[in-house]
Amino acid sequence: MMMGELYLARNIKPENSSQRGKLIAEEINKMSVGNRDKIIEKERKLFGKSGKILYVTPPIYVAYGSHIEVGENFYANKDCIFMDINTIRFGNNVIIGPRCSFYCAGHPLDPEVRNRDRLEFGLPIHVGDDVWIGGNSVILPGITIGNNSVVGAGSVVTKNVPDDVVVAGNPAKVIKNITEQEKEKWRMMRDNYYSKREKSSNK
Repeated sequence: MMMGELYLARNIKPENSSQRGKLIAEEINKMSVGNRDKIIEKERKLFGKSGKILYVTPPIYVAYGSHIEVGENFYANKDCIFMDINTIRFGNNVIIGPRCSFYCAGHPLDPEVRNRDRLEFGLPIHVGDDVWIGGNSVILPGITIGNNSVVGAGSVVTKNVPDDVVVAGNPAKVIKNITEQEKEKWRMMRDNYYSKREKSSNK
């Protein structure tokens, strides 16, 4: 399964079952959102790898959980689905909007193989550093999203996304390059924000 080859779910051995991850996710989803530290503790137990700063707002849904690897400073909003039949790897400083879905799982296009044999496959998903994925987006099997890129809300990502772009739509397409001029605009707005705060606090 982890090699991206066809497999039968019913043939997965009990020791490799997805039940452990689903039970941990169920525990997280029953916890009060006010119990943030306990939620984070459970999420670290759920994920295969995580950085020092991590938070996923419940509810969260996984296939295994242990196949999810997140870098430093990771945040995902509520109702996200991680179908980690294969590895889902996130870089550093990734922000994910609510109700995003990451689908490693796939099924054969041939209806005979799909329906009679029930064979499945799973391909890894890789999300680079400093990526923002807008709410209700869907990331399909085998997709790589490049560093510094943004996925617009409601997008269905069917092809790899290069670095430093904004993609949006169904299927998602590049609609904008994130240039140095674009970055400078936002940095000026940030500096202006902090300048106003400082002046306000000094009054």
